[in-house]
Amino acid sequence: MTERIEARLVAACKAKGLTLATAESCTGGLVAGRITSVSGASSVFLGGVVSYANAVKRDVLDVPQEVLDSVGAVSAECAQAMAQGVRGRLKADVAVSVTGIAGPDGGTPAKPVGLVYFGVATSGATCSERCRFSGDRDAVRQQAVNRALELLAAAVG
Repeated sequence: MTERIEARLVAACKAKGLTLATAESCTGGLVAGRITSVSGASSVFLGGVVSYANAVKRDVLDVPQEVLDSVGAVSAECAQAMAQGVRGRLKADVAVSVTGIAGPDGGTPAKPVGLVYFGVATSGATCSERCRFSGDRDAVRQQAVNRALELLAAAVG
């Protein structure tokens, strides 16, 4: 049986002395849940913020109101700001963020259901990724969780 990605992530962080944090919107804490399912994750996982409301993105994660007004919560800019915000707030080495539209409602032609943006922040850089997932709400959320864990693992190395 292959070791789960979250177990590999926790082991890599332990080996490199790195800490993690998460900022989640559409996944509602599922990324943090997967990380904390690993025994010993408390030595590397500092915590996470579920920022479902824009006010929480702004007030807790320091996403600029201008970003929310101009490009919205489901955007590369918001994902990057969320990752930077939680990394700074929790003083983590590496942070990931997830923001998107899980459905079945809420989609528009410009931002359809299944559209998810990720942000990854480290001491050296912040980047984002845009994905479009298919399936129902649960499927979109699970695919987003898996991708967030993959991005964290890649950032940790």
